Amino acid sequence: MRNARLRAVMAAGGWTYATLAKEVEVDPKSVERWANLGRTPRRATALQAAEALGEDVHALWPALRQARPARAISPELVALHEQRADMPVSTFVEMMTQASKRIDVLVYAAVFLHEAYPRLNDLLRERAAEGCAVRIAVGDADSSNVQARGQEEQFGHGIESRCRLALMHYRPLTGIPGIEIRTHQTTLYNSLYRADDQLLVNAHVWGVNAYGAPVWHLRRNGEGGMFDTYAASFDAVWETAEPVQQEG
Repeated sequence: MRNARLRAVMAAGGWTYATLAKEVEVDPKSVERWANLGRTPRRATALQAAEALGEDVHALWPALRQARPARAISPELVALHEQRADMPVSTFVEMMTQASKRIDVLVYAAVFLHEAYPRLNDLLRERAAEGCAVRIAVGDADSSNVQARGQEEQFGHGIESRCRLALMHYRPLTGIPGIEIRTHQTTLYNSLYRADDQLLVNAHVWGVNAYGAPVWHLRRNGEGGMFDTYAASFDAVWETAEPVQQEG
């Protein structure tokens, strides 16, 4: 089946099989097969040819509109937990213990960490003393987004109280070199717990407390993956967050 669109665009622009082939660095017979047999070039070659012809690549080769098959499993996915409640707190603690460069925590409250592991502040102090940069962002209890989350969870003002409790737990860390504590007012779609190149992502599900929502464990595997997407999200929230001042 001929590619009438391609033939017409080539004719209008004075392109021959040879000149277009030279432009995109393929054999002229390949261009002839595109035009006369309806063959579809590789995506990169098609994009280069469409740019040379000044035409939309999908207008020339509609088959390229088809979505690429998704990978069954991301190479960065270490584990998927159906509920955070299924995970021992030791999973979070061990990750932080192993961190040497960075610990980032973005939550509304996550008071379960201090409740289940009272030495958390000591651990963060130790990591900071070893040169690890620690950033903790908890929800601003007066934020409308925090309050809306409480209504969605049907906890009423409970989440606001937990945010204040979380801040009370972390406040003793203010002023310690290498540790920063901030409060944020963002709509939080996931709670994030990062330790160097490992990341625990606790999904937020409408009407469900975070302990009943899934957690995926990621390990960074090159640039531009899922890990980097969540890391960039943390950085964006951090820029909007307010530093917690040292008392006294």
